[in-house]
Amino acid sequence: MLPGALPRPRFGLTRIRTAIARMGEHAIAQHLDDWQEARPTMEFHIALTDACPDPDVVQDVMFDVDPNAVVDLDMSGLVMRISSYVTVTDLIEALRRTGWTVAPAQVVQLPTICCGGCAG
Repeated sequence: MLPGALPRPRFGLTRIRTAIARMGEHAIAQHLDDWQEARPTMEFHIALTDACPDPDVVQDVMFDVDPNAVVDLDMSGLVMRISSYVTVTDLIEALRRTGWTVAPAQVVQLPTICCGGCAG
């Protein structure tokens, strides 16, 4: 057997299950926490209404939910763009804390545009 290699699985366990069993609950929880931090960022487009807050106000509220969130307006000034890892439900809840009543139909979720090139 090579150094560092897992022994042949017993009792029908796959090598992955054997490795997980050796890791223990704490290590698995840490692995899940690391995965949560590495979740892909999604981009959301929200059609603006007359009662929408300034993007800086939204940025401040989003900071409490996702410190890495980015909020800006598109070139037309009619759509707010938010890049964050939050769910649509959490995003709408955060926006409502600013006093902006956003309907789910206003939120368009786009897949991430991150290429991973900057490792961020």
